Amino acid sequence: MVYPPAPWNLQGYAVQTLQLVDVARVRPLVPSELEIVSLLPGKTLGGIYISSYGLGSVMEYNELIVVSAIVNYAGKWGAWISHIYVDNPNSVAGGREIWGLPKELATFSWEGSDSVKAAPLGYRVTVRQENCQLCSLNYTQQSLALPLSLSGKFFSANRSNLLLFKGEFGSRIGLIRGQLEVAEESPFASLNLGQPLLTLGCEDMRLIAGAPEVVGNRSLEFSY
Repeated sequence: MVYPPAPWNLQGYAVQTLQLVDVARVRPLVPSELEIVSLLPGKTLGGIYISSYGLGSVMEYNELIVVSAIVNYAGKWGAWISHIYVDNPNSVAGGREIWGLPKELATFSWEGSDSVKAAPLGYRVTVRQENCQLCSLNYTQQSLALPLSLSGKFFSANRSNLLLFKGEFGSRIGLIRGQLEVAEESPFASLNLGQPLLTLGCEDMRLIAGAPEVVGNRSLEFSY
């Protein structure tokens, strides 16, 4: 497989949901060394991120990221990515070998209001892996959007180490309506992701995924 070294510069469009996740449900998906941060009693913050990276990106591909918790390790806070899917084999290889992310191949279908009369909110993206539907997100067209730049940190793990990397993000962001459907057979159905607290549309997005650093050792019994 051929993929560029980190950092990866990506450009495109994304839809992001924010949801409360039961700590008890996500605990088996998080290495024991990481403390799950509770924002409310028994609840952490998670969400679904679905993006399409196009011209100007180091690689063109679609991506689904499941952030299942906010975690802490030795005073460092970040998001834990429990599931991640793309439709480019080179992205799978790079994600696994550079960042230790459990990337898998999937197919993505983006549909607009003209072609999808059944989508209640006008637009829909569906992600499938072979005969299994992972999730479907219905959403509205973005109207009012404001430019915003953010940075955040993300934990991952390879065979022996806990890793931490930085993501830098810039986009025109606006609130939209979203309805998330996670199939019972989906690998992340156990998270019981309900309807989003917020759904954000991200236009003219620029994302930089930085190189990871080793922050600790991983228990041998843990695997994605």
